[in-house]
Amino acid sequence: MADAAQWISGARLRTLPLALAPVLIGTGAAIGSLGGFTAFILDDISGKDDHVSFGQILLRGFLALLVSLCLQIGSNYANDYSDGIRGTDDERVGPVRLTATGAAEPHEVKRAAFIFFGLAGVSGIVLILISQAWWFLIVGAAAVAAAWFYTGGRRPYGYMGLGEVFVFVFFGLVATLGTMWMQVGHLSLSGWAGAVSIGSLASAVLMVNNLRDIPTDIEADKITLAVRMGDNAARIAYAVLVLLPFALLALAILDGHPAVALAILALVPALNPLKTVLSGTTGPGLIPPIKSTGLTGLAFSALMGLGLAL
Repeated sequence: MADAAQWISGARLRTLPLALAPVLIGTGAAIGSLGGFTAFILDDISGKDDHVSFGQILLRGFLALLVSLCLQIGSNYANDYSDGIRGTDDERVGPVRLTATGAAEPHEVKRAAFIFFGLAGVSGIVLILISQAWWFLIVGAAAVAAAWFYTGGRRPYGYMGLGEVFVFVFFGLVATLGTMWMQVGHLSLSGWAGAVSIGSLASAVLMVNNLRDIPTDIEADKITLAVRMGDNAARIAYAVLVLLPFALLALAILDGHPAVALAILALVPALNPLKTVLSGTTGPGLIPPIKSTGLTGLAFSALMGLGLAL
């Protein structure tokens, strides 16, 4: 029976910064679209959305964060379960695999996944009740389905090289723009720039993870995008995904938010993982870049979100 430390490790906490990231950017974009912190302090948001207070934005942002975190943890346990029963994780390098190692029974890991999906659903329903955006029920159901069928079901899309595409869509576009829409009921160019940026960084985390696993994935017949592209091309793709968000800051600046230039500082934690990946490092040597890329995404989103809110 798995102990608490193993369950925590199985939740893959290093992936959680990128669950926080889209909420930070979406909330920053929401505040910025109403005139920024100054407008709220001066109570000058007339003509934009006089039904939304700063407190309401914080409450909706908190609920969006719960949805994102619970979906990420649920997805991690779901991947552990599905890859474990397929045998894909038998020779994995990295954090503990509960199912593959036998630390927990498969049904226990599956149950944990659906507990967190359920928590995400409850938080999402509360958020929908507050915002009255009922059509987000469909979006929420699609997000849970995407989390489960990444490695679950008969034809998991993660085994067909589509993992990065779905991560970009759901942990980038849907999470960021959904957060903004739930808070203020509209979108902005800056919100779109932030959504594409964090989607790119989230995809970079998955890319370097799959780059590390190319040898074992080939043996397990798991065809990820990294396997399809090959080692060298996957490393280049990773670099593009990491650097693209910094170029997209120009769109937010043109949209009237020059303070997002603060996010350039996130290049600092991005340099070491870029150097490691582009140097040709393999195997366990690619574990630190996974964490560092996630932290880069968190730093970028915090700074960009702050810049948008200013």
